[in-house]
Amino acid sequence: YIGETEKNLERIFTAAQNTHAILFFDEADALFGKRSEVRDAHDRYANIEVGYLLQKMEEYEGVAILATNLRSHMDDAFVRRMHAIVEFPFPDELHRRRIWEVMFPPEAPLAEDVDLAVLAREVKLAGGNIRNIALTAAFYAADAGETIGMSHLLRAARREHQKIGRTWNEVK
Repeated sequence: YIGETEKNLERIFTAAQNTHAILFFDEADALFGKRSEVRDAHDRYANIEVGYLLQKMEEYEGVAILATNLRSHMDDAFVRRMHAIVEFPFPDELHRRRIWEVMFPPEAPLAEDVDLAVLAREVKLAGGNIRNIALTAAFYAADAGETIGMSHLLRAARREHQKIGRTWNEVK
């Protein structure tokens, strides 16, 4: 309803201010998105909401953390007012290898054919995707009553690529 968003934001910011809370906005681009050219009442109202949020953020004396994978979708007015921006770059092969090693510590039940170096080189995804692959592969292996093997990992990698809408030339 009209005005409900502003009431909810006011309630959140007041509670955070009173309790010295840290505000965390995940997928911040959705809430702090760029204002658009006004073509209808919906656009006008959306822009009013963004303006209101900008005002509340500026008034807030506490710490606010905004997380996004789409910084380019953030309204420039928000970005200008940020005191610090921390970027987490896409992991290169060396870092992907380390992520795979963390996902499968030495005591993990891995089959002999698992080659983490090959996975790090060929599966060019972010850490969260690698974690998803590792967990999915573990479920595949558990379902089959087997230790985690390269076939489970490749099947899980194929699924993860499909899930995010990317094609992948699978390692044979």
